[in-house]
Amino acid sequence: MGAILSAKNLTKRFGGLIAVNSVDIDVEEKNIHAVIGPNGAGKTTFFNCVTGFYPLTEGEVIFLDRPLVDVPPDRITHRGISRTYQNVRLFSNMTAIENVMVGQERHLKAMWFEAVLKLPRYRKEEKISLQEALRLLDYVGLGDKGNFVAKNLPYGAQRRLEIARALASKPKLLLLDEPKAGMNPQETIELSEFIRQLPHDLGLTILLIEHDMRLVMEISDQITVLDYGSKIAEGTPKEIQSNPKVIEAYLGRGAADDN
Repeated sequence: MGAILSAKNLTKRFGGLIAVNSVDIDVEEKNIHAVIGPNGAGKTTFFNCVTGFYPLTEGEVIFLDRPLVDVPPDRITHRGISRTYQNVRLFSNMTAIENVMVGQERHLKAMWFEAVLKLPRYRKEEKISLQEALRLLDYVGLGDKGNFVAKNLPYGAQRRLEIARALASKPKLLLLDEPKAGMNPQETIELSEFIRQLPHDLGLTILLIEHDMRLVMEISDQITVLDYGSKIAEGTPKEIQSNPKVIEAYLGRGAADDN
C-alpha cells in the first residue's frame, strides 16, 4: 500500500553522543511495524524525533508525503500522528472520560469565549465529544470506568486509557512506546490481541517499541532492529529471529556463532 511514514538518514546527536545514526525506515500503511533493540539502542529517541520533541541533526521525516522537519509536536498531532509513552502520562486527577475528551482537542472548533458563555456551538461539540469519549472507553475495555479518576485505575487500565486518549485525535499513525510495560501476563495477552485488531478496526498504522519479543513476533508485520543508534537489521519476524546480527546484539557474539 506504500509507506505512510519514511525516515531518511535520520540522525540525532546530543553533543558528542550519536543517539540515532543515519537511520532509514519506511512504515507501510496499515501495518504493525516494530522498532526493537537492546537498552540504549535509540528507539525512544527515534520516536521523539518523529513526533517533533527532538529536532533532527540530519535527515528528514516524511509523513503522508509531507515533511515533518521543524514542525512542532502539536501540529504533528494535527497532521495525524499520535503516541503513547514509555511511562504513563495521564492527567492523573481527571476522570477517564475527561482524559479522552482532552485527546479530541484537534477536532474541536469552538472558541474559548464560546466555552465560557456556553454558546450553542460549544454545547453541541461538548455533547459529541462526550459521546465519542464513551465510545472509545468502551472500545478499549473501560466502558464502566469513565467516572474513575485516572490515578485510581489499575496500571493496566491506565495503559488502555492512554491508548484511548491517543485514539481520540483520530490518527492515521499511532506510536506505542512499550505499551505492555508493567502489565501482568493476562493483561499482556489481551493487549496483544487488541493491538493486532487496530489496523483492521480503525485502518490505523502502528509503529511500536516493545521489549517483549514474544509480543513483537506475534503481532508485527515488519521489524526494524537498532543497536547503538544504527539500524542493523530489518525484515519479517521470521527473518529477524534468525538474523545473526540481531542475535549478537541481544545475546553476544558467542550466541550468534552457535546459531
